[in-house]
Amino acid sequence: MKRDSVVSSNLASVGYDASSKILEIEFKSSGVYQYLDVPKYEYEGLMSASSHGEYFAANIKNKYEFIKI
Repeated sequence: MKRDSVVSSNLASVGYDASSKILEIEFKSSGVYQYLDVPKYEYEGLMSASSHGEYFAANIKNKYEFIKI
């Protein structure tokens, strides 16, 4: 999956596949994770947030199933 770099102290890059609703996040310290069944509005909110890390913590972390790849 293609990911775009983001300016964040914790996140390195973010990608999204609308057909499978998979949000893929590369963390600077812990690798790449795929979050499952994530609505497109969450990806859009994450990418437009003034703080990607804060948005992730408030809206995605602990709310969606994930796998480490």
